Amino acid sequence: MLKSCPNYASYFTEPSSTGHKQYLALRKFFVDGFSAEQIASETGYSVSTVYSMVRDFKEAYNETEEPFFKLNKIGRKPIDHKGDVEETVINLRKKYYSVPDIQIALDALGIKLTVYSIEKIIKEAGFARLPRRDNEFKREVISSHKLPAPKTTSISLGSDMFTSQLAGLVCVMPIITKYGIDKIITESLYPQTKDISKISSILSFVALKLSNVKRYSEDDAWCMDRGMGLFAGLNVLPKTAWFSSYSSAITRDMNVSFLKSLQSVWADNELLSDTANLDFTAIPYWGDDDPFENNWSGKRNKSLASIQAVLAQDPETGILCYGDTTVRHDNQNDVVLEFLDFYRSNGKQNDLKYLVFDSKFTTYQNLNKLNAEGIKFITIRRRSKSFVEHINAIDDASWKKIVVNKENGKKRTVTVCEEHHTIAGYDGEVRHVYIKDKNRAQPAILITNDFEIPLQKLVQKYSRRWLVETEISEHIDFFHLNRNSSGIVIKVDFDLTMTILAHNLYKLFCKDFDGYSHCEAQTIFNKFISAPGQICIEKDLVTVKLKKKRTLPIILERMNAFKDIRCSWLGDYNMLFSADSTT
Repeated sequence: MLKSCPNYASYFTEPSSTGHKQYLALRKFFVDGFSAEQIASETGYSVSTVYSMVRDFKEAYNETEEPFFKLNKIGRKPIDHKGDVEETVINLRKKYYSVPDIQIALDALGIKLTVYSIEKIIKEAGFARLPRRDNEFKREVISSHKLPAPKTTSISLGSDMFTSQLAGLVCVMPIITKYGIDKIITESLYPQTKDISKISSILSFVALKLSNVKRYSEDDAWCMDRGMGLFAGLNVLPKTAWFSSYSSAITRDMNVSFLKSLQSVWADNELLSDTANLDFTAIPYWGDDDPFENNWSGKRNKSLASIQAVLAQDPETGILCYGDTTVRHDNQNDVVLEFLDFYRSNGKQNDLKYLVFDSKFTTYQNLNKLNAEGIKFITIRRRSKSFVEHINAIDDASWKKIVVNKENGKKRTVTVCEEHHTIAGYDGEVRHVYIKDKNRAQPAILITNDFEIPLQKLVQKYSRRWLVETEISEHIDFFHLNRNSSGIVIKVDFDLTMTILAHNLYKLFCKDFDGYSHCEAQTIFNKFISAPGQICIEKDLVTVKLKKKRTLPIILERMNAFKDIRCSWLGDYNMLFSADSTT
């Protein structure tokens, strides 16, 4: 059977592309001498369109070498004819920017330059190699020199490619989609601005929290990194003034509503057990005009002007489900009842069975109210001299040793004894458990209204309360709660809410990492998030190429589980994670 020959002539007589059609129309005008009316009748253009095409062609012909056909020049493209880009690279190097940092800054300014080209400019300018520096020093260098960052806008999802020092941050985006947190943000009461959507606004705050940014004033540490902007669906993150302005529009009701929605997510995904650990923390305020009360700061071992905050944590998963910075001395004893109302407001009446807290968290009268509500409590009784003497007088036969499992898989042996006693303001008896430990000078006194739980499980439940103290210390160190620059409690309350969300995202991110599920935020950041890479956007795909790192195989295996997840705030683009071929 003979194969039909293609009609090549039709390519010239029946143009399919717009450019080709315009070229043939203009050829008739300039070469064949057709009038605009004749060309319009043959091509389907209007007469005015033909005249516009003629005008535009004349302008383009005078400004460019070739208005229609692209000329392929042999050899490399010149880096910069005017020297502006070269001057920018040299100025950044004078400010001790590394080559990757220079490339990131140029990407933000819309200048595409390879690492090899930057190195060549630096070498020809006579600069020596920079000494090895830690991330803290690099961030201080960048934040100390202001650059003209571009205006923040929604990210353009056309073909694009750029580098980022925090490409690992993009790995958290599928987690947000998997648990539906993007929908919760979109449906929340939080406001949006004229140029930045609601979800981009909230994720801008979360991006800074996940990236270990100390102060919102250090905007040049993030405004030039387009990878951080991509996380929030923006070209780059906003400047400092925007963050301050946005947080001023937040109310406590918005934060509570958002936390309730998040709590539903944690409960629906079985991330909340029957126990909640509660604890206070003092968030210091360093301003001159302090309208705050003095609260005890365990971090500094003294009382200081601060904002009193409370946190609630699930001991099984480490998820934080509640936070409040509006606690004052006159209402702090009732915080445990407020948390109970918060928890049950989502219809979870029977899920919560145990509340674990410190001795000074509430009063014995409120313990009576918890008992009436059917809630089991585990706390510590304050030691008096006479009660300690009573414990020391107990005969040795009444004591027994138990083994308590610790979080790291190790075990700990303690000596315990139990009795039943009454306490002031509480109806009926309370179970008392005395704990002797070689690391304690005085015995600890646990009290609970649960008379059926085995001793070993009871002691282990309370020992896990120290986890929330660890989380609070982590929030002060990594999420920088002690660097509060605002005297407005609600702004700090919003900051704490964003900290809770960022903390939980870290927990969910490493939940399935063997050996890393109980790591602190700083460890997760160092091993997984602080990973440079190259990000390519094309068609309906965002490709993240991560640089060589010890934990890269773990990251790629984790991200492979999310290959079919699309992020709504990126136009439902698919995401692909791979290893970069260069280091």
